[in-house]
Amino acid sequence: MAALRVSFRALRLSSSSSTSNSTVFSIRYLTSSSSSSSSSVVDLQKLANLGGPLRREPNQRNVQWVFLGCPGVGKGTYASRLSNLLGVPHIATGDLVREELASSGPLAPKLAEVVNQGKLVSDEIVIDLLSNRLQASAAKGESGFILDGFPRTIRQAEILEGVTDIDLVINLKLREDALLAKCLGRRICSECGGNFNIACIDIKGEDGKPGIYMPPLDPPPHCVSKLITRSDDIEEVVKERLRVYNEMSRPLEEFYRRRGKLLEFDLPGGIPESWPKLLQALNLEDHDQRSAAA
Repeated sequence: MAALRVSFRALRLSSSSSTSNSTVFSIRYLTSSSSSSSSSVVDLQKLANLGGPLRREPNQRNVQWVFLGCPGVGKGTYASRLSNLLGVPHIATGDLVREELASSGPLAPKLAEVVNQGKLVSDEIVIDLLSNRLQASAAKGESGFILDGFPRTIRQAEILEGVTDIDLVINLKLREDALLAKCLGRRICSECGGNFNIACIDIKGEDGKPGIYMPPLDPPPHCVSKLITRSDDIEEVVKERLRVYNEMSRPLEEFYRRRGKLLEFDLPGGIPESWPKLLQALNLEDHDQRSAAA
């Protein structure tokens, strides 16, 4: 086994005081034991019929992509960069859940219990959150999307497939020991909401396999004293999230592979190494980087 060296820089932390506005969703989803998601499907169907982000004319092919990958692999980082590059909304269901948690609405206590135990939020709640987010995009005239964190199960994928055509599914992959180190090193600025990572991951190459080096993503000086750790970024919870992902979400890879929509991408390192190679795999070009190089 290749040697894994992880170091964490000592940084002073403070408690979170951030808040966020969010829509309050119906409590009926929490008490429903039915396996049916017809109410959520109806919401998405309405959105499609209204001509929102889910509906496209044949001659107007906007980007409709999905990011897959274990928790902590970097889906949000790369989806956000592609969102800016392509000019389409980046919709992260994890962020939608955290916004609802921060809103202190009726769903917050139940969501906190689920998230802190490393379990998956129910399909009904996730689809309701997503439906509301897509409706907001439609109201702003946005088209296309990059989904991050949805679908996470075959059932969710089938629901999504019933109302829209996904163009491409990007499956980010990283070895599990590096994933664990990344999650334990994640920090958030409680003031500006910036995401950082204090772990320095150094995996030496062995047996013909390349090594992986991921330097820390340090915060600027004014954020150092305001860093917090997400409540679910502790080793026990992270390992449980990975176990749940392997059990419930990995079948999605085969689901989309059979449809010829899966692009598997092994992260070779941190952002400087991975970003240009991901763009190459997607046959895209970052004009800002090209201009800077020139």
